[in-house]
Amino acid sequence: MTTRKRYYIKINSEYCKGCGLCLEVCPKNVLALGTAMNSRGQHTAHPANAGECIGCLQCADICPDTAIEIDEEQS
Repeated sequence: MTTRKRYYIKINSEYCKGCGLCLEVCPKNVLALGTAMNSRGQHTAHPANAGECIGCLQCADICPDTAIEIDEEQS
């Protein structure tokens, strides 16, 4: 029996400008825009459904500000 890999999603809210590109490319709808604002007055992305992340890295790849990091959780 194989266990599903789990991933840790880190979003640097100071780099994120809330463009929403990461939300559009995520096949599992893991990310959402939050209500809190960063120091630049922008609503930023956050992992709203992190347990569904499949580690495809599409969000990190499309982010123009390199605000997203995805790492495999160690068991």
